[in-house]
Amino acid sequence: MDWTSAQLRSLVELTRRGTITGVAEALGYTPGGVSQQIAALEKATGMQLLRRVGRRVELTDAGATLALHAERILTTEAEAVEALERTRNEISGTLRVGLFATAAAEILPPALRRIGERHPGVTVRSRDMDVDEVYDAVAGGSVDLALGLDYPDVPIPRDPSLRVTELSRERFALAVPTGTMPGRQSVSLAHTRELGWIMPCVGSYYGRAVLTACRRVGFEPQVLHEVTDTAATLALVEAGVGVSVVTDLMLRLRPSSLDVLELDESMERHIVVVCRSFAEHRPTIAAMVDVLRASAVRRRPSPAQA
Repeated sequence: MDWTSAQLRSLVELTRRGTITGVAEALGYTPGGVSQQIAALEKATGMQLLRRVGRRVELTDAGATLALHAERILTTEAEAVEALERTRNEISGTLRVGLFATAAAEILPPALRRIGERHPGVTVRSRDMDVDEVYDAVAGGSVDLALGLDYPDVPIPRDPSLRVTELSRERFALAVPTGTMPGRQSVSLAHTRELGWIMPCVGSYYGRAVLTACRRVGFEPQVLHEVTDTAATLALVEAGVGVSVVTDLMLRLRPSSLDVLELDESMERHIVVVCRSFAEHRPTIAAMVDVLRASAVRRRPSPAQA
């Protein structure tokens, strides 16, 4: 059969996402591009792989059968890439990295400098994505490894096919408009029950982690603004319209005039790097993980962590 890895990956991702739009977002294509990949795969196989059900699509029996084998094909392909890398005298090759916005701004740049110094033969191609999507992106093979987040209060389900390595931990503090709580250096979340909140959608792991921490001390936060972007969140706190939890890494994204108070309660997030278990010893992946670990060790802890 004359098919390509991109076509097989689109089909496999469809089993995870359920929609063409979801596949496009996961793989960095346009919806039209995904449709073209699937159409080309149907032409190569001579069989109908999808059928429309209302506004959604679902796999035919032939599509489901091919998707199952496609996962094995893509896994074998990845193993072949690892084997080829091991035949080289130096660590070299192309590495596809997925990452969330804060990591793109603060973690990746120094890591790229170090990987370039240590292994000039390694080419890194990165792609910004929703932090809650990075695990699926690695599992589906659309990226080789990814920087992600995990929250002890709302842990992300572990796929046994993935290797998750913790790089660092950040303790949350509370960002409040300047002068909101004069004289305080620390505060309990319970003291925010009458204040408006700025936080991500509660459907996200981050939003659920904040909600869980607030409920633990006995109140439901008054969410005035649902915002995912960290810089926008800091701008809104600075403008005096609400409070939000923050970490040192988040604060470095945008210089802001606001007060940061330590939280009496322990609330933290873990920065992790994710790759497929069978690929963790692939030379380029192992080298990048080592660089990220070294970068994490060099990072200074936030005041809330000290």
